[in-house]
Amino acid sequence: MLSKKTKYGLKALIYIAKQDGFGPVLISDISEKERIPKKFLEAILLDLKKFGVLGSKKGKGGGYYLMKDPKTVTVATLIRVLDGPIAMLPCVSLNFYEPCDDCPDEQACSLNHFMAQVRDNTLNLLQQRSLHDLAFA
Repeated sequence: MLSKKTKYGLKALIYIAKQDGFGPVLISDISEKERIPKKFLEAILLDLKKFGVLGSKKGKGGGYYLMKDPKTVTVATLIRVLDGPIAMLPCVSLNFYEPCDDCPDEQACSLNHFMAQVRDNTLNLLQQRSLHDLAFA
């Protein structure tokens, strides 16, 4: 399940992508149009700025804008930036691997094998979709 942070982050990015070419987008506009709490949105947009997906401009005519072409930013990347691992278990995560404390042998664990398949299928779909796809589908 997506966290509210990721859901709101994706909604904000879709909104910004749709405004691309019209200048920076105000947080208050995104918050109002997408019904995202403003303080929470500010923190989310700062995380996306740190990662380099967004840039910001202060002052009159300021706001947030895309730093990357939305066609090159995958949904998988955005979920990882906002939420961390895509895998449902840490023992099958590609980027955030951790062994399970209660599992004596990952190689023999049928749950591990099944969750690796779930991860692969989910990741395949998320890597095929870009921010552009979400904004203009």
